Amino acid sequence: MTVLELKDVWFGYGPEAVIRGVTLSVGAGETVALLGPNGAGKTTLTKLMVALLHPSRGDVLVAGVSTRGQAPEDVADRAAYAFQHADQQLFATTVQEEVAFGPRQLGRTPAETADHASAALDMVGLSSRRETHPYDLPPAERKLVALAAALAQQPKLLVLDEPTQGLDRTAKNRVTGVVHRFAEKGGAVIAVTHDLGFVAETLERAVVMDRGAITADEPARGLVAASRAVTARVSVALRLSGTPVKMAEVVQAIRAMSA
Repeated sequence: MTVLELKDVWFGYGPEAVIRGVTLSVGAGETVALLGPNGAGKTTLTKLMVALLHPSRGDVLVAGVSTRGQAPEDVADRAAYAFQHADQQLFATTVQEEVAFGPRQLGRTPAETADHASAALDMVGLSSRRETHPYDLPPAERKLVALAAALAQQPKLLVLDEPTQGLDRTAKNRVTGVVHRFAEKGGAVIAVTHDLGFVAETLERAVVMDRGAITADEPARGLVAASRAVTARVSVALRLSGTPVKMAEVVQAIRAMSA
């Protein structure tokens, strides 16, 4: 089953296109890393996936339904988004209320809402924090609350923006476990990340963007291994000793190795 399909998607905040003809299909159970330099269009693309933005050309389909003309709340039972900065989406006075908000807004019964919230908190390891105010938690746990809130909607597509940023190893392991369990149940995960360790350990497929277009789509471990090999070769070429390195020197070394 195809959970997400982008068909020749274009988008721009002004006259210049930020997303350029992106075509992408993600199936049930797939876990995908969305990689690329800052400004490549990754976050913009994820916002198109959950109807926070709409394409100027092309189409975005989630679980077979176009997002065209729909608001984020219209697709919330199919696609959920956890922001890079959790503080942008936390507002309730307890963790329980925060996580229960989504299913309640989707029309779930009180019993269903409680069950979905409890299951989500169990998945991220925060059941003991349910009566705590979200802002009384450390930043890493606030990030996990935001993830639980997305999970409680029981979507088919889970979109994560920098899910491991600011997390220690224990919290990262929780996120990895969540991604694996979500995919095992048939959900699809797309994660914008610069954390190649997380990609290698957690995600199966890597989609690379640059200047608003997809430039690579391949198994994640192969891409991460290639990236690390290039880094090692650059380190040798530059005789790195822990001192700062200028980007121009890195580019020059790469060119020399490619010649």
